[in-house]
Amino acid sequence: MDPPIRPMGHSIRVRDFTCPYQSISYELCDYGGESFIRRTRRHGDACFVDEAARGRRAITTAIWEQLRSGDAR
Repeated sequence: MDPPIRPMGHSIRVRDFTCPYQSISYELCDYGGESFIRRTRRHGDACFVDEAARGRRAITTAIWEQLRSGDAR
């Protein structure tokens, strides 16, 4: 069973991002002492946003660097 979704406040901090004009873009975010990666997919007039699980900043930053270099799986 999936854990309950934690409510998101207005204090998300975007630390880095990829080009927002592509059909898929990514943001490296901080929230409440944790980090996560947000993916935004645009298709026509629709916009879909997915967020990775929140976790330690060091681990999330390492994954972010892999994503930016094209090495993420």
